[in-house]
Amino acid sequence: MKIAALADIHGNIDALEAVLADLERHRPDTIVNLGDSLSSPLAAGETAERLLPLSLPTVRGNHDRALVDRPEADMGDWEAPAFRELSGAHLQWIRDMPSALVVEGEVYMCHATPQNDDVMWTEELLPSGHFTLKSQSEIEVLAEGISYPLILCGHSHTPRTVMLSGERILVNPGSVGCPGFSYNVPFDHKLEMANPFASYAIIEKTEAGWQPTFHQVRYDSSRMVKIARDGGYDEWANVIATGRVG
Repeated sequence: MKIAALADIHGNIDALEAVLADLERHRPDTIVNLGDSLSSPLAAGETAERLLPLSLPTVRGNHDRALVDRPEADMGDWEAPAFRELSGAHLQWIRDMPSALVVEGEVYMCHATPQNDDVMWTEELLPSGHFTLKSQSEIEVLAEGISYPLILCGHSHTPRTVMLSGERILVNPGSVGCPGFSYNVPFDHKLEMANPFASYAIIEKTEAGWQPTFHQVRYDSSRMVKIARDGGYDEWANVIATGRVG
């Protein structure tokens, strides 16, 4: 059995198309979507129109939630431009998303952590504005009560596998469409992949256990860069073009 895990598409339809094309040669049994699919100043409407007919098992991310849990006037600069492109059907799709799912009877998936869609499972933000790997005990406590052998999460945009107790593994496939970001809460910080590729993972069930393989796909990002630049979102343009904030 092969599971393809996508996360954090963030309205980057061209990155998504590149990943879907790449998946054709791997022929996974199931493709899952770990959330934060649309929020960005890129192409939320196009991305929604592509995703809905696929009917992928999908969980709701924090940026998905922010498109439906507040009025437009209170949305941030990730949600406001996306919201204006979305139809009632798109928004209902988001409302209907669960916060967690189990697929194939043994794969648990959520966006960030089981307890909170806005907390990174494996990364910790330091006062310096840099990220570090959490301790094993901090990661393990967030997995308490989840006995499935394969656990999938997104949110941090960082490809990573962590071995957990009980022969479980936790896999973050990285971000399909957003290889970096900056933010000022609780203080200034940024995360950068230093490459502009679309990232995803395939996790295959073998005799030895679940085996993850990470994939980075090169694609022509020029259209997305132009959309971001024309909209006045230079930081987004820089990240999509280079994997660095600027």
